[in-house]
Amino acid sequence: MADLYTLDPLRQRLVLAEELQRRVKFTKIESYYPETGPLRRGLYKKNLEFFKAGKKYRQRLVLAGNRTGKTEGIGCYELTLHLTGNYPEWWEGRRFDRAVSAWAAGDTGKTVRDIIQFKLLGAVGEFGTGLIPGDLIIGRPTSKPGVADAVETVRVKHVSGGVSYVTLKSYDQRRVAFQGTEQDIILLDEEPPADVKEECLLRTMTTGGMLMLTFTPLQGLTPVVLQFMPGGRAPAEGAQKGSRYLIMITWDDVPHLTKEQKDELLADVMPYQREARSKGIPALGSGAIYPIAEDDIICDDFPIPEHWRRAYGMDVGWNATAASWGAYNQDDDTWYLYAGYKRGLAEPDVHTGAIKSRGAWIPGVIDPAARGRNQKDGTALLTEYEDLGLKLTPADNSVEAGLLAVYRRMTTGKLKVFKSMRGWLDEFRIYRRDEKGRIVKENDHYMDVTRYLMMSGLDVAKVQMPKRSWRERLKLKKPKNAMNG
Repeated sequence: MADLYTLDPLRQRLVLAEELQRRVKFTKIESYYPETGPLRRGLYKKNLEFFKAGKKYRQRLVLAGNRTGKTEGIGCYELTLHLTGNYPEWWEGRRFDRAVSAWAAGDTGKTVRDIIQFKLLGAVGEFGTGLIPGDLIIGRPTSKPGVADAVETVRVKHVSGGVSYVTLKSYDQRRVAFQGTEQDIILLDEEPPADVKEECLLRTMTTGGMLMLTFTPLQGLTPVVLQFMPGGRAPAEGAQKGSRYLIMITWDDVPHLTKEQKDELLADVMPYQREARSKGIPALGSGAIYPIAEDDIICDDFPIPEHWRRAYGMDVGWNATAASWGAYNQDDDTWYLYAGYKRGLAEPDVHTGAIKSRGAWIPGVIDPAARGRNQKDGTALLTEYEDLGLKLTPADNSVEAGLLAVYRRMTTGKLKVFKSMRGWLDEFRIYRRDEKGRIVKENDHYMDVTRYLMMSGLDVAKVQMPKRSWRERLKLKKPKNAMNG
């Protein structure tokens, strides 16, 4: 460039064009979130919200649809800013005024190479064409053993004059590979195993560092997702507490996907994955026991007609005792679940009082295992509850038949749930089978009592007898010594 002015005008234009092309190629990050244009930052409001939340929350999760730019435009973009210290003027998130130590991890060594490494560094042989500017990469990145063309550690110039380090890891290295050193920033792209996520959080504790997670929730409501979505429900806007922050990004939140692209992508997706892939909504997928939309079974609360029969299902245990009340409309063969109770670490008399308060006259069906002996004194729990005044009958506990009975009622509109049954709905959202087809026995007490009620409730359900005055009861009472006329 020093002798540019000695060249003829045509040659000058060619040299300048080549230099501009080189600078654009090796400063890719500067093309992100401009003030104007079709990809201006004002159109990516949720991305900016995620960045801003880093100032307050140590753990942030993006649940996003595919092709929304969660890996490059969110995770790798923010990581690069922290590695270099070159924050844009509009940046409202956390800032580091010193060089940092970071990890970036994904599923396997190969996917980390093909995705995270490519986003940060560019193609092999063209390192510096990714988000980390070429002139800020110090020396040659170290190679990762066992994976061809894979990088392990990259050194990056920080504006403070220090040197930042980012190490690329993969979940298939297992938890042991994530132990040991302290880190300022950890990016987990794609959902990590729970133990890996836990280990990464520990690595940032003494540094006051941050953990970023970016993935599409194809595995449903896993333990990692449930940490950010208690009960399977996303926190309301402005109601996020503690150190965790969740944001969900859909196809409609990003301007770079056209309607034609979205339609084409959706057509190629399995039905049970569509909400996860397009909206970032955790779907239980093929593991869902009741793959029914909530809107199909929920109804507004209403006063139960007096002529409807009622019963409740009950499940007992020290950690949790639960009951769910149902009202049966014989005119259209429909059950309505209208009330629930669940409490742990309490004695039977406590549970009995709560259940009687819903109507001591209402009969119940109970897990037949309650006929066994409890651990306190060998008394049968069923007998203990009956002695306390509950009207109980052992339920039919045929598991698969019961699940089918509940499912059939849901799909035919014969089972409805009051909107106020929030505890029941929380369990419904995470009720699933594992990869081996077994029911995941976690937080499923309402689901069990619903099965008992649908299998055996009609055998005991009854209508409350009308209350009568003493005069009415006297008239109905037969005289003891009536004389024949």
